[in-house]
Amino acid sequence: MENDIYADLARHMSMMGLPLTEGLVDILKENFTAEEAKIVMMLPATDIPLKPVTIDELADLKDIDQKHLADILEGLTERKLIFSGENGVGERGYALHQAGFGFPQSFFWDGSKSPYAIKMSKLVIKYFNRKVTKQAFGGNKTKAYRYIPVHQSIKPDVQAVLPHDMMKSVLDKAKLFAVAHCTCRVQAGLMGRACNHPLEVCLKFDEMAQYIIEQDLGRQITREEAGQIVHKAAEAGLVHFVDNAAGKVKHNCNCCGCACWNVGTIRRRKIPRDELMAVYFIRKTDPDLCVGCGECIDICPVDVITLEDNVATIDEDWCIGCGVCATKCEFDALNIIYREDQSPVPADFETLHKEIRKFNGEK
Repeated sequence: MENDIYADLARHMSMMGLPLTEGLVDILKENFTAEEAKIVMMLPATDIPLKPVTIDELADLKDIDQKHLADILEGLTERKLIFSGENGVGERGYALHQAGFGFPQSFFWDGSKSPYAIKMSKLVIKYFNRKVTKQAFGGNKTKAYRYIPVHQSIKPDVQAVLPHDMMKSVLDKAKLFAVAHCTCRVQAGLMGRACNHPLEVCLKFDEMAQYIIEQDLGRQITREEAGQIVHKAAEAGLVHFVDNAAGKVKHNCNCCGCACWNVGTIRRRKIPRDELMAVYFIRKTDPDLCVGCGECIDICPVDVITLEDNVATIDEDWCIGCGVCATKCEFDALNIIYREDQSPVPADFETLHKEIRKFNGEK
């Protein structure tokens, strides 16, 4: 009977785009009691991420004591298993962790190396195989995430860019900032595959930042500190990754090809780039300026650059337009330009996830 409860919860969570497999059931069984699973199923699975529902709203759905309900939800929040925050009128509420917004990141944001973290890393890796990753993030026409070129690669005289395509604009629009550990690199380290890239580079904004701070999953920082982290990430060869929205972005990851679920997957050619991510830019090489030094080949996070006739040549089917290569080019021989025939970036976070929810409902 209890196993049926976890299967029911997995089916409930599949309504928000998480593929239903035994791997998902195993993660849920490890973290929730049967009673908790029943309570969690009361949280809507079709809402956009970070949209909390109050105790009053939940109690109206079921004949359940409000204090008991509140105690369970607060306990789950303290164990980092669900999201909590204020709704539009300042009332405290709760929401499911959604893919990319706590599931499975909440297991690893704090950088813990505990036996629990190791166990969860194994379960998460088992669940998020190539098939599940492709279904969760590649099955939707509107992609949840996009890349922003590093600042050094932007040449206004060659390619004017919209404000939302610059990390400075993303930071300028946010009001509250937090930093957590890169969950992909934390998991890699737990599995004995650590790389040398910095860990504390996962930025959260506004509602997401508030949750991270309240639950001690990261620490509060200033806008200026966030800018410094972005700059150092670019210098380290990391890729700026944000919500695929022009406004109200909730997080920025700075990803490597060694460990990260998106850049690493593309680097290893496991899932085609355009099935996984929204890619609005691409690199072009100026053959008159390129001297064939090969510096950009070594730093490319997705391994798409080769030398042909002593000129750096790009595999345009896999280039993600991150601009990381620009940080090593001393000859000004490359340009990052907009790709043709790309759909506009969704206006804001809510618009983005309404588009995604609409598609999930039509599948």
